Amino acid sequence: MNIVVCIKQVPGTTQVKINPETGTLIRDGVEAVVNPFDEYAVEEAIRIKEKVGGIVKVVTMGPPQAENALRSCIAMGADEGYLITDRAFAGSDTWATSYTLSKGIEKLGEVDLIICGKQAIDGDTAQVGPGIATMLDLPFVAWVRKIESISSSSIKVERMMEDGYDVVEMKLPGLVTVVKEINTPRMASLKGKMRAKKAQITVLDASKISVEKDKLGLNGSPTQVMRSFVPEKKSGGEKISGEIPELVKKLHSTIFDLGVVK
Repeated sequence: MNIVVCIKQVPGTTQVKINPETGTLIRDGVEAVVNPFDEYAVEEAIRIKEKVGGIVKVVTMGPPQAENALRSCIAMGADEGYLITDRAFAGSDTWATSYTLSKGIEKLGEVDLIICGKQAIDGDTAQVGPGIATMLDLPFVAWVRKIESISSSSIKVERMMEDGYDVVEMKLPGLVTVVKEINTPRMASLKGKMRAKKAQITVLDASKISVEKDKLGLNGSPTQVMRSFVPEKKSGGEKISGEIPELVKKLHSTIFDLGVVK
């Protein structure tokens, strides 16, 4: 089974700055890590490989230093790493990112299953996984908490819902996005780290993935960040105490003083 896992390298801190001109994150000098939700995706792909056989290819779109994130996944047990990088991709929104990743995945040959983390912690949109599936015209299931069974032609999963879960069976090839409840990511072994250090990372730029230039980067993004800011901290409300009749009287008086009720 050919499994592709899409990952993202994200800031490993909440102390990030925004470029005032582009509205994008300033990543220089900021510690970078594998997006935590993507680690669950990598772990699940490795477990599937261990169960039914196959190969796990990890793909990321980002600057050259994102190669480190790919090596971290290879150290866990993934087989190959692919870095999609080009200055033309800078400033991509979720649509342009989905488009670029889908074009990169097409270059990898036959794919049976694509796994993504449910969302990235720096954007929290949860749009890229479904976006890739749409670009590739593949069925997908989001918010997967368990893979019940998988074969060469189909996969049965539990999809997390607000009031429980659904059991969904989907034909393959297809895409799933997973939540943290699906597994516990393994720690990389020393052997895995040594293998990752020597691994050959395949680099794909815009010229190698047959993209349309007007669909790339900031200029090709339908949405743009116009302003980003840290919300002002608000002080807590007034705390009142006493017997119930007294509390009701105080609350009633406060509501009228605020003009909530006239």
